[in-house]
Amino acid sequence: MRFSRLFNRVKYDFSADAEVVSHKWLDRAGFLDKRAAGVYSFTPIMTRTLRKVMAIVHEEIQREGGQEVICPIIQPREAWESSKRWQAYQAGGNSFFCTDRRGGEFILAPTAEEMVGLMGHAGVSSYKDLPFILYQQQQKFRDEFRPRFGLIRCREFMMMDAYSFDADAAGLDLSYQAMDRAYRRIFDRLGLGYVVVDADTGAIGGSASQEFMVTAETGEDELIFCAACNYGANVEKAVGRIEVFDDSAVEEQPLEVKSTPGAVNVELLSQALGIPVPRLVKTILYEAVLPGEEGTRTQLVAVMMRGDQAINEIKVSNHLGAIGLQLASEEQVKAQTGSIVGYAGPVGLPESFLLLADSTLQKMRNIEVGHNQADEHVVGANFGRDFRKPVFADFRKVQVGDGCPRCEATLTSVRGIEVGHIFKLGTKYSEAMQLLFQDKDQKLKPIFMGCYGIGSSRVIAACVEQTADEKGIRWPMAIAPFECVVVVTNPKKADLLEGGEQAYKQLQDAGIDVLLDDRKGRPGGKFKEAEIIGFPWRLTIGRDYASGQVELTERSSLETSKLPVAEAVARVIAEVRKAKLHETPA
Repeated sequence: MRFSRLFNRVKYDFSADAEVVSHKWLDRAGFLDKRAAGVYSFTPIMTRTLRKVMAIVHEEIQREGGQEVICPIIQPREAWESSKRWQAYQAGGNSFFCTDRRGGEFILAPTAEEMVGLMGHAGVSSYKDLPFILYQQQQKFRDEFRPRFGLIRCREFMMMDAYSFDADAAGLDLSYQAMDRAYRRIFDRLGLGYVVVDADTGAIGGSASQEFMVTAETGEDELIFCAACNYGANVEKAVGRIEVFDDSAVEEQPLEVKSTPGAVNVELLSQALGIPVPRLVKTILYEAVLPGEEGTRTQLVAVMMRGDQAINEIKVSNHLGAIGLQLASEEQVKAQTGSIVGYAGPVGLPESFLLLADSTLQKMRNIEVGHNQADEHVVGANFGRDFRKPVFADFRKVQVGDGCPRCEATLTSVRGIEVGHIFKLGTKYSEAMQLLFQDKDQKLKPIFMGCYGIGSSRVIAACVEQTADEKGIRWPMAIAPFECVVVVTNPKKADLLEGGEQAYKQLQDAGIDVLLDDRKGRPGGKFKEAEIIGFPWRLTIGRDYASGQVELTERSSLETSKLPVAEAVARVIAEVRKAKLHETPA
């Protein structure tokens, strides 16, 4: 490919709406063409990089026995009703829906459990047809409330989604392990620094769940981990150890109302009552959206938590089986409790509220809580005596410094970008959708399924986040749009252009993905664009060519060497082949 014919334009500066490193550089380097918020066209160099990512994913999934399929992007309501997810996704508000001319209702695919599940079941009659893995690489759609960060949170994206079908849980374990192996090889070949952490299953559901996270300062996810034993989890799923107050032997005190004007948070309340923040108990009110037989219903929920701890709303939502959870509005708090935000509590709480409490409170006695009256709290409150007993469970958000749940060390955190996720669905979907097979004992049993996803386009953004420097993108060899650019500093000079053509042809003949920069213009501008786009190698045919010398620059280090032409060409070939040899699966 010649740069003079390449459809690409590098911008002089960053776009005003680009917030993170990957969005800034991918836009400036000409990889993306924004058409709407969270909607991008991919230019030729972006498409080249995406195809390379997809090829690696394809090779490794097939290596573990995956078979490629293509499912429809528009998926009928009937299929989603069979899994009981149609109403949940409508209520969730983050999916696209459409209606055809006959009134048929469809969803634009955010995922494909229904489509692949029905396809897989159509090919299964007995246990002899199992196991197998089906996968596809296709656009997915998500109606993000606030699209941002370029490809990290957009509304249309490329995704690999795979689904395993097994006869029992033991078989599912083997499929899950196979996909775990494939994922690790994929991200190793992509040259990404990543960690694997326990994760929440989200709207897809299921049991075991792990996320593959590319570590980056701008990552949206907070990852909790232990350096001593390698425990790791997304903060939404993480558990940790803290000091638990055990007041079981303490005598119960009488309930006492305290005037606390203006004490609308735990710090002010601690000052007003002289009680340490960890011994305070706050109550937060929520409105949950729950699935029902004939649609959705709302449920008011009160969650009790220690004053020094934060509520993990994902854990609350999962406990309730909710498809939506939000803080109760000031109007709702006033209407339901007669008070204002900051004074809610379990004493006198209306029965319309479901009462939950974090398990760290279970052995506390004579606690302080809100009184559901403006400017009033109560002390000496006890579970079961002064208010109904709540449902206790782990609703706490783990914090840095908590004890590790597996060893005696403490937990720390790092930011990460989710690029892959693997789930054990078990029989969740097969039971709902009646995906049955005849077992050895001639009985009908549900298929055990697994679900596995990789954000192929998000991988590209994550790579840029992790590797870019102040001059531009630094692509790993595996997914660079071109492995080398041959720059002719002055194509008007016949000898330089001829030298560039010769080097270009030699690299092409050796199988190198090479771009010839034969454009007019200043050499400095060409060098700057090469650094912004991020070609791993730049071979420059310039002023030293008359003496048989060229410049060879490695993008990752920006180190430049003057070498004879043949030696420079040979080195590029050797370095690219060495990288490819490392990337090729054994």
